[in-house]
Amino acid sequence: MSSDGFSTAAKLQQISDPGKLVVEVDGQVVVLIRYGQDVYCVDDVCTHDGGTLGDGELQGNCLICPRHGAMFDVRTGEALSMPATEPTLVHEVRLVGDAIQVRLRNS
Repeated sequence: MSSDGFSTAAKLQQISDPGKLVVEVDGQVVVLIRYGQDVYCVDDVCTHDGGTLGDGELQGNCLICPRHGAMFDVRTGEALSMPATEPTLVHEVRLVGDAIQVRLRNS
């Protein structure tokens, strides 16, 4: 982790465009989502039942939970459909060259 709280999570070329990649950042499992040069990072947790989101399908800006179909906006974490009613956590992302760096948010 750098002094400003960012950690390198992956290289841009590791993620298809569009695509996603499950990685661990500072001991926390997150999902990186890529659309061109835009990269987003959300917790790998469905707020409905604690299941993982990383195996879910991408549909536009939404990541769909593979267990019960809850949809989350990858840009904001907002829960867009039932059964989830609470957002999933979104983390700050920056690109440094081809390195995707993430700064985790606690809540």
